[in-house]
Amino acid sequence: MNVEYQRCEGAELHTSDGRRIVDFNSGYCVHNIGHNHPRLVAALKQELDLAGPAMLQSHVSGLAGELAERLCTLAGGKLRKAFFACSGSEGIETVIKFARAHTRRPGILYAANGFHGLTCGALSLMSNGYWKDGFGPFLPDTESTPFGDLEDLERKLATKRFAAFVLEPVQGESGVREPPRTYLENAQTLCRKYGTLLALDEVQTGFYRTGLFLAAHHYRVEPDMVVLAKAISGGLIPCSAVLMSDEICSSVYSSLKRAFVHTSTYSENALAMRAGLTTLDILEDEQLGARAAVQGEKLRASLRERLLKYEMIADIRGIGLLGAIEFKPPRSLLLRAPFKSFNLIHPGMFGQVVVMRLFRDHGILSQICGNDFMSLKVAPPLIVTDEQIDHYVSAVEAVVNDMHSSPGFWSEPLGIASRVLASV
Repeated sequence: MNVEYQRCEGAELHTSDGRRIVDFNSGYCVHNIGHNHPRLVAALKQELDLAGPAMLQSHVSGLAGELAERLCTLAGGKLRKAFFACSGSEGIETVIKFARAHTRRPGILYAANGFHGLTCGALSLMSNGYWKDGFGPFLPDTESTPFGDLEDLERKLATKRFAAFVLEPVQGESGVREPPRTYLENAQTLCRKYGTLLALDEVQTGFYRTGLFLAAHHYRVEPDMVVLAKAISGGLIPCSAVLMSDEICSSVYSSLKRAFVHTSTYSENALAMRAGLTTLDILEDEQLGARAAVQGEKLRASLRERLLKYEMIADIRGIGLLGAIEFKPPRSLLLRAPFKSFNLIHPGMFGQVVVMRLFRDHGILSQICGNDFMSLKVAPPLIVTDEQIDHYVSAVEAVVNDMHSSPGFWSEPLGIASRVLASV
């Protein structure tokens, strides 16, 4: 996969050696509007030509006010204020601080197997040791609850120790796991009963990735805080936003003296704000939410039709254009031995071989889920075409067929691995 990209447009990546790669990863849900959308590029060029106050901390940014208003209106509910930063991780850090300030409680509860970022605060809200090992100690007073388990959630919330319950409405890196249908609605009721804020991490699921502006809208919840990032600025300018209620905002910025107790250097820079506004225009004008819903259903239907006959396919699931193909260990003796050999080398080796074969043999860029090495994430840009979907489905079927019928699928990477291990 070590190639040099020369040009990226829409859902296609063009390499220096003349290959065309179709992107089914979207920069982990960054490129919802596709790569280098011409309207966004033009808007940023125009903003640069204005030579305005792009980074001036004493300036009150009209662009930031406009983007904040649009984001809060689209998100709905009690969300009335926006804090801008540069990444989803920074957004999670903001949630931790604001929730503690508002509730005067120390604890943060989080859903197990979620993914929230790689800063120390974000890592404190994740249960997977793969990301955390070697970086501790982490924040005290953080605790996990199983995703979907209302009994455990109420037991922990009843202690009234927790300032916020932080979770993804759909767990992306855990294999694109949706919650039980009424889980989030009941979780919201419990949070309000025990005085805990409900904070949703919509970094991957926001901006119409699941068909609606927020994944929360599928589950009839009105969170107290929402973290947005990745797709917010079309993949060209770092940006994130934390949406919150007036009350939460006022509990932090409670006086003139506290006006700067939480800030970020590039928080409201003009390029990021212009990128955010233009990205929203594109998403709405091209009706990419409706497109994500339709194309997502079409994609999953095709994958199910072509793949469910194979013994190593466990499930095909998703919502909008955020999906996953889950593999399972083979039953047959012929496949069981090489599969175990892969696992002995590294638990993620099987998934990476699938990713490698899709890339090398079929020109598909993809990746396995960070917390579930047996699930291949399916997340193309929302502008993906029928032709690109058909190409993807045929490519995946070819790779899956090879793993079930071709010894080369297993022997080639085992040979590479053995040479690497021998040289260590």
